[in-house]
Amino acid sequence: MTDMLLRILGGLILLAVLVIAFFAWTLRPLDMDAVSQQWMTEQDRFVTVDGEDWRVRESGPEDAPTLVLIHGFSHSLEAWDALAAELDTTYRIIRFDLPGHGLTGPRADKAYSVTDTVAQVSALLDEIAPDRFAIGGNSLGGLVAWRYAAEHADRVDHLVLIDPGGYPNLGVADDPAPVPDAVRAYLSLAPEAGVAYATSTLYADPSRVSPEQLERIRAMMRVEGNGQALIERIEQFTLPDPNPDLARIAAPTLIVWGSNDAMIPATHGPRFDAAIPNSRLVLMQNTGHVPMEEWPVETAALVRDFLND
Repeated sequence: MTDMLLRILGGLILLAVLVIAFFAWTLRPLDMDAVSQQWMTEQDRFVTVDGEDWRVRESGPEDAPTLVLIHGFSHSLEAWDALAAELDTTYRIIRFDLPGHGLTGPRADKAYSVTDTVAQVSALLDEIAPDRFAIGGNSLGGLVAWRYAAEHADRVDHLVLIDPGGYPNLGVADDPAPVPDAVRAYLSLAPEAGVAYATSTLYADPSRVSPEQLERIRAMMRVEGNGQALIERIEQFTLPDPNPDLARIAAPTLIVWGSNDAMIPATHGPRFDAAIPNSRLVLMQNTGHVPMEEWPVETAALVRDFLND
């Protein structure tokens, strides 16, 4: 009997070790070079600014009007793939991975505040963008885009905001919100089920999320150092009253908002519209936080008409 119990106990211990080893393997950080080999394209290049490398993607005619697009938190420049495919026959589309995201990877100085990020993006655009261009962004990228436009009226001729950050939200205002342990674990490990659930909440219709999207988002989050960088960004993230800066925006501005946005409520849309001097708001029905991914053709038509005006 004792021998049998010992064998059973030994088997359970072995099983536990195998389970732990399996999850340690599936949740391990990924090497930047390995992820780059899978997701870099011929349109991508690395640009070094102030000692930091950025992944940049450019498409469309080189002599066409330029549209710069900035992705949201924990995502990458691929978030704009479908929209860019609709627009890059007539526009020069410039995209990049923000610091601590995608294949740009973490910064050595760990400077991830909104103010730092706007300054970093400004330095990059000084290197890669023409004198004047249109700029747009979604979520965190929208926040960076409108703050850049407020500071660089001489360079921005149009501004496109898609469900942008700006007003206090989710417990974040003048001071950062605490980062719960569960969020730290999610960002550090990017478990498959967690990424699938988090991505589904960005859509009004989760069935529109593709397996390739989930694979890419998870791989980018698991690039070594990115998870910790995302945590550090939240620890530095603030949303003070945006109205004084929004009032400084001179560029004509298109604001697009998903009616079913579960991340930043659609009620923020009219507040942006009222605060920006020359703006118009479009509320997309049955749409979540990422209209350019959920309804790329319809979103591209709105952007095209706006830029043509």
